[in-house]
Amino acid sequence: MSKTYAAITGVAGFVPKDVLTNADLEKMVDTTDEWITTRTGIKERRILREPGKATSDMGMEVLQQLLEKTGTKPEEVELLICATITPDTTFPDTANTILDKAGAKNAFGFDINAACSGFLYALTTAAKFVETGTYRKVVVIGTDKMSSIVNYTDRTTCIIFGDGAGGVMLEPAQDGTGVIDSVLRADGAGREFLHRKAGGSLNPTTSENVANSEHFVFQDGKPVFKAAVTGMVTTVRQVLERNNLSINEIDWLVPHQANMRIISSVGEMLEIPAEKVMVNIQKYGNTTAATLPLCLWEFENKLKKGDTVVLTAFGGGFTWGSTLIRWNYSSPN
Repeated sequence: MSKTYAAITGVAGFVPKDVLTNADLEKMVDTTDEWITTRTGIKERRILREPGKATSDMGMEVLQQLLEKTGTKPEEVELLICATITPDTTFPDTANTILDKAGAKNAFGFDINAACSGFLYALTTAAKFVETGTYRKVVVIGTDKMSSIVNYTDRTTCIIFGDGAGGVMLEPAQDGTGVIDSVLRADGAGREFLHRKAGGSLNPTTSENVANSEHFVFQDGKPVFKAAVTGMVTTVRQVLERNNLSINEIDWLVPHQANMRIISSVGEMLEIPAEKVMVNIQKYGNTTAATLPLCLWEFENKLKKGDTVVLTAFGGGFTWGSTLIRWNYSSPN
């Protein structure tokens, strides 16, 4: 009997309608379009500005798209794992809020917080529920409203992040397609370089730390850059080696969209042609847990059944890893 894998049978994405361009940022902080573009590759990013809208609303849009694309009824969804660092509230989980808003009443859900690696962690976890036969309809969504934790007076971080969501439907397959393997890593010593200082049990929110801007994201770029490139390159090589594949056998590399310099460095070190690397950072910036599924959504019509796809990411904490996928379908477009 053939091995059962968790195959991606549908992919969806959502970005808010409001655009924040580099020209807009020039009016807000001491920066220029040229400075931003040369250092990050970002030209614009999307911001969720609608009153009363949160991370779960973007996730709900993704779930509804997935249901329509895969011909799935809301009540058929059995599990939803949401990767996010900007939950609607500390509790309940954003995953369960998404399920409620979409009318998926027969499922359970939970959140995973692994920063920019969150989608990989969630995808790998979800795949196990499918591989073991526990569930047949599992949704993984990465969604972050980064504008809610970005300091728009800090030019080192506000130029980077945007809001967005993306996700996939996982179903069992026995034709060799699906989530084949993952190499995931973490090093908590990296937390000093990329974190949000206030708002947790160590440093609860107070008027003082809000006044000191400690509830915003903080990043020390140089050590993050070095660790990101090393971590992604190393785990891509490891997951390929474990599955007896060479770099030349990769059809698509999907790197976390953190910084164009990081993306380029990873591609060059792996010696992968640029035309095999998915990039959309220029339009959306770093949407944290949403970058990988947003890439799959945008490039869906270029993916073919059987393609070898490698996802790789690096996030605060530090967290990082790579996932090997055999693509399940060719887009009708």
